[in-house]
Amino acid sequence: MKISKKNLPFIGLSSLVLLTSSFATAADMSDMDHSGMDMSGMDHSGMDMSGDMSDMDHSGMDMSGDMSDMDHSGMDMSGDMSDMDHSGMDMSGDMSDMSDMSDMSDMDHSSMDMSGMDHSGMDMSGMDHGGMDMSGMDHGSMDMSGMQGGQPPANARSPDYSNGVPYGQYGKPMMMGSMPLWGVSVDDLGYQFDEDQINFEATGWYGTDSNRIRLRTEGSAQTKDDKEIDSLSSLAYWKPLSIFWNGEAGVAYDTENDNAAVMAGIVGTAPYFIETDARAYLYTDGQLRLDLGAEYEWRLDQHWVVIPEVGLTAFSKDDHDNGITKGFNEMETEVRLTYETFSRQLAPYVGVSYETALGKARGQRRQENESVDSSSLTAGVKFWF
Repeated sequence: MKISKKNLPFIGLSSLVLLTSSFATAADMSDMDHSGMDMSGMDHSGMDMSGDMSDMDHSGMDMSGDMSDMDHSGMDMSGDMSDMDHSGMDMSGDMSDMSDMSDMSDMDHSSMDMSGMDHSGMDMSGMDHGGMDMSGMDHGSMDMSGMQGGQPPANARSPDYSNGVPYGQYGKPMMMGSMPLWGVSVDDLGYQFDEDQINFEATGWYGTDSNRIRLRTEGSAQTKDDKEIDSLSSLAYWKPLSIFWNGEAGVAYDTENDNAAVMAGIVGTAPYFIETDARAYLYTDGQLRLDLGAEYEWRLDQHWVVIPEVGLTAFSKDDHDNGITKGFNEMETEVRLTYETFSRQLAPYVGVSYETALGKARGQRRQENESVDSSSLTAGVKFWF
């Protein structure tokens, strides 16, 4: 076959142009527009993406199809991909078999829809997830046991708050609420000028906020003539019944009729902050005594306090030997002006007291030439420690 030599220069020039354009295309893919490319069946195993792909625009790429068979194991993505724009990529399809995407730490995924992707095996330690919408992701198979918190040890929530740490040489600490304490409160230690007598009311206790032993005494002592002392003392067990009320039960002794009794009572704060107490005494001779009392603190400022109080006494049967009649026997009232000082632990006072007989007790006192009503100026002090 005879070949014309006139066509050889044209063939050689064409080959040179084609070869040159191939090298130019392979060298720089940074300006390629992949907006219409369907990559669902492509094999990327031999692609070298180590060059500069920062200007590649993937905004229109449709990757919604089945990409499970795309093999990226041989893709070299070690180059600079920081400026690749994936904002419009739809990756909602099946990408479960994309095996290796080694370094995507600088890629911007802020607008990517990854709701259908399985991320269970992906290393995302260096990725920026600031704007990612992960509302549709399934985290059910994620292992979070190594995160902060995890499973607490068996003794981490021990009742004594030790968290498994031993107490050492000092032993187990005691909470303030369970520590036994003691206190003394003198509610009244005053002098009645018209009656020439000293009135007293004091309470001492030992125990905790939930259980206490209380020793209480109240009465009066004459300062002239026979200097007689009349008192009613009790030793009782004290326990809270509710938020505002406490109960008492114990034994008592009354020097006025020289008789012992069993005592039960309730003490607390009634509505409008009225301090209220009610105690019943059952004597050995069958007599039943009921004492009712109430007082209110009207605070004028941080130190000055006005305290009105009232008390009633009733009996279940007559006892003429001790000047007792059935029913309400007497009423005692007093108004004090108190000045609290030394952290309110000491409070001197001045006041006026009034006593009157009630019911049949009025007639009995008249028969015995005793006063039915009496009033007096008082002065004294109350304190606690």
